[in-house]
Amino acid sequence: MELGNPIDFTGRVAIVTGGTQGVGAVIAEAFLAAGAEVMVCARTTPPALPSSGGRDAAFRPTDVRDPAAAARLVAATAEQFGRLDILVNNAGGSPDADAATVSPRFVEKVVALNLLAPFYMAQAANLVMREQSEGGCVINIGSVSAHTPQPGTAAYSAAKAGLLGLTRALALEWAPKVRVNHITAGPIRTASATGLYGEDDGAAVAGIVPLGRLAVPADVAHACLWLAGPHASYINGADLAVHGGGEIPARDLARRPPGPPSRHLDHLPHHPLSSS
Repeated sequence: MELGNPIDFTGRVAIVTGGTQGVGAVIAEAFLAAGAEVMVCARTTPPALPSSGGRDAAFRPTDVRDPAAAARLVAATAEQFGRLDILVNNAGGSPDADAATVSPRFVEKVVALNLLAPFYMAQAANLVMREQSEGGCVINIGSVSAHTPQPGTAAYSAAKAGLLGLTRALALEWAPKVRVNHITAGPIRTASATGLYGEDDGAAVAGIVPLGRLAVPADVAHACLWLAGPHASYINGADLAVHGGGEIPARDLARRPPGPPSRHLDHLPHHPLSSS
């Protein structure tokens, strides 16, 4: 049985939503490094595009919450590169908000970005992928909030839980031509870690992760490469946890002797930082 090179995407084409910054930019760079052509989108033009090996990602300004705009992005990508093999629905995020007082407009915008936009993008991508002899794959970037909501994240957690359900439903409907999978991302260290996790730059948060550190964007990017590659050809409807083992239960943390927090941090966000 020929296994193939799991990181060779030469001749393949990927779209990464919210791929101009943060986790999305690193995902785009990973696919570029593996040989793929990559289209990224955001609502505004970035100062620089993701690049690797002297090749830049293509860019199209798009608000992925608009179904017509999402369809145009997919059509433009397929026209420019002749095909579409991979869609990474990375755009998402939300500031914390009090569920008792949050406005309906806020809730609608959070659900639109984190649930409806991936649905619209996946619908458009499926139309292209199902006509290709080798089909394609969709990867939805989710959050631990879908499984264990935190205070202030009611709308976001509900939308991300919906994204996980959407993944499983589409995996049933679109197989065997199009595989659809989900990544549950935990806290991710990026340039904005201080704003997300406090003045200790995330050290206290890292101390409750079994692996002793926050994720870095490359951890999510490498998971995307695997899910999109030949070694995951039988993986469909899966939820891949990229969270370092989750969180150590509070009862166990309470029994620990006092001491300095873990500082096994690398370089670079929690994934509510990517946006379209």
